[in-house]
Amino acid sequence: MILSNNDRLKTANLLNVGLLDYEKAWQLQRKIHQKRVSGESPDTLIFCEHPHTYTIGKTGYDAHLLADENTLARQGVQVHRIDRGGDITYHGPGQIVGYSILDLHDHYLDVHRYLRDIEQVIINTLAEYDIRAERDESYTGVWVNGEKIAAIGVKVSRWVTMHGFAFNVNVDLSYFNNIVPCGISDKAVTSLGSLKRQKMDMREVVGKVADNFSDTFGLNFEKRDE
Repeated sequence: MILSNNDRLKTANLLNVGLLDYEKAWQLQRKIHQKRVSGESPDTLIFCEHPHTYTIGKTGYDAHLLADENTLARQGVQVHRIDRGGDITYHGPGQIVGYSILDLHDHYLDVHRYLRDIEQVIINTLAEYDIRAERDESYTGVWVNGEKIAAIGVKVSRWVTMHGFAFNVNVDLSYFNNIVPCGISDKAVTSLGSLKRQKMDMREVVGKVADNFSDTFGLNFEKRDE
């Protein structure tokens, strides 16, 4: 019998690993994913920031990377082609990246609902800062006044999820000029810091995201280091 989120809270791990190279984060995800599939590990949410990085998903187009190799080298940007859904996006300092490794057998076998729930986590977090965020029926992600503030891209294997969301907080938005973000050419991006016109406390925002993730997915996080 699969219990709903309202029946009881499920114990899960919460890892906050700080600034981490993208390849190392990907390896960490794969390791935890394997353990979750085998039942050796509970659901896990990883928080991190990345050095300047562009990632291109399975349905992405190389043409949406607008910068040439010299520009990327000068700006110190890595490029990774990865196995999540979606197109190209940017990761960098000041952006909260959340990698959620959940066994959907313990929640619901519905990837569409899973994506909507991740969006709701960010929407609820922004509401705590008096910002009204919303969905766009045409695109995955979270939007404020028609500008994207959070991108979402996931992979589900044997009903265990990987990858997750990228929430712009204090990020340098100029790096989005080198790409067509998520393959969407007619919409801009924004960040919590730019909307509030101040540098945000990253630790505080991470805490609010974790609390909203816990509430949305019915998880009781046990913090630990990896």
